[in-house]
Amino acid sequence: MSSAESAHTTPDSGSGVASGGPRPSNRRSAAKAARRAELLTAAARQMADRGFAGVRLEDIGGAVGVSGPAMYRHFSSKTELLDEMLLDISRRLYTGGREVVQRGGSPAETLDALIAFHIDVLVTKPDLIAVQDRDLSSLTPEANHEVRRLQRRYVEDWVDVLMSDDEGHALERQEARVRVHAMFGLLNSSPRLPDFDPDRLRSLLRTMALAALRVPVTS
Repeated sequence: MSSAESAHTTPDSGSGVASGGPRPSNRRSAAKAARRAELLTAAARQMADRGFAGVRLEDIGGAVGVSGPAMYRHFSSKTELLDEMLLDISRRLYTGGREVVQRGGSPAETLDALIAFHIDVLVTKPDLIAVQDRDLSSLTPEANHEVRRLQRRYVEDWVDVLMSDDEGHALERQEARVRVHAMFGLLNSSPRLPDFDPDRLRSLLRTMALAALRVPVTS
């Protein structure tokens, strides 16, 4: 390459920051998204402990070093924060359950995989499950409607699998739905036990879930 060509191409090659490094706007966006995620995690922890009504926006910000006024750069209100939190976990449950069902396998295998999936969310995100189970009434009407729609679709996927299982084929759909709701109530109300061995907890919850779903049909 000639010196003229080299001189001509040097501006295009630029520095690492200009051509290959993240732009300042991208870094700011990533930092804001990370801080927003921290706030959601802190909010879930505090609301699981004290309930939605017992937590202030300032308390949530203080837990991650964000001052009261700075909180409003991320969330305009505590209700907006709750909406995002519960919409996110509801979408995760529904889409995760759909993926399990779409992987195929026998009904018994799919049911077992659904149980394992739900328990994994319960064990790894206990604060979110606790808030979802208790504070739905504090959502805005629009978020409440969407969360309940996602929950119904998640439940119906379980009902479909349960009714196609060898041990559930004799169930009426309404009874299958009752069993699924009862199982969720049983699992979701399990206390948060940070000192309990996770593998032992998963095994115990799986046994409880199967027992709730497969109670013998009575006439």
